[in-house]
Amino acid sequence: MPAETAPHDAAWMAWPSAAYTLGDTRAEADLARGTWAAVANAVAEHEPLHMIVPPVERAEARRLLGAAVTVHEADLDDAWYRDTGPTFVVGPAGLGAVNWVFNGWGAQEWASWKHDARASEIATAASGAEPITSPLVNEGGGLHTDGEGTFLATRTVQLDPRRNPGWTEADVEAELARTVGAEKTLWLPRGLTRDSERYGTRGHVDIVATFPAPGRVLVHDQRDPAHPDAAVSAELIALLSRATDARGRRLEVTRLPAPATLRDADGFVDYSYVNHFVANGAVIACAFADPHDAEALEILAAAYPGRAVVPVDARPLFARGGGVHCITQQQPALPAPKEEP
Repeated sequence: MPAETAPHDAAWMAWPSAAYTLGDTRAEADLARGTWAAVANAVAEHEPLHMIVPPVERAEARRLLGAAVTVHEADLDDAWYRDTGPTFVVGPAGLGAVNWVFNGWGAQEWASWKHDARASEIATAASGAEPITSPLVNEGGGLHTDGEGTFLATRTVQLDPRRNPGWTEADVEAELARTVGAEKTLWLPRGLTRDSERYGTRGHVDIVATFPAPGRVLVHDQRDPAHPDAAVSAELIALLSRATDARGRRLEVTRLPAPATLRDADGFVDYSYVNHFVANGAVIACAFADPHDAEALEILAAAYPGRAVVPVDARPLFARGGGVHCITQQQPALPAPKEEP
């Protein structure tokens, strides 16, 4: 699995259509659609963007999406394609697509996944990738890689008894080695507090830490002790500061501040600048109309030199359970063939 910073041939997304994503009113639905479209149109300025749209949402999607966005019609349960889409890999045979088992983030009682359990097949077929079937219940948001064999994962996701009962760390590591080329998995003990509550994923790593480059990691830093994630941040920063990657390098940890906003109407927020998407020549970043936005965007610009940082108001996404990274999925470019000497 290449790093997200490697060149992409395209990116994939899914259009919101579920009631718990669109909300209860026309205004809430318009806000959700508008936010998904804002992310899609921002990505499409930098690389081809494919959007999977349920037929019932065809008119709304075409009204809001730019002409450069390619639409594929298919029924869906929800719109978190990072989790329901394939994880693309590259190898001697070309492009591969790992199709994980998806069961609604651990068979959560509010989730439905009749269509989403097969949603990864859409991008797999359209991209021409070779399907790689895995028995592991997993989501794309549960993994990050440096592209050199090092992976981040959380014990509360891949070892969740409602995802993979009976699996051990060794079992998961062996399956990640087989499917995505993992050589070393760094296990984080948990994710953010709200993400562990009823409507969360039970601890996706893509909201707490990511690799901007090999040997370097960006980590969510909740500085306010009034927020329960202050303890989470301290634990993860300490763990990663001691960690070495698959090449034996001690990781260089950069703290990415949490927004100053601590709560919304439903409790402590899990707003995170870590949940950004790295596109060709750009970083599509989460913004929150927050006093810490400027500092976080400056850190991202330094972490990804040469890429434009494009902020999108992510509050409507987080209110629905995720962020910019959660709704995007990269399709890596194949390496150019080596010339014969």
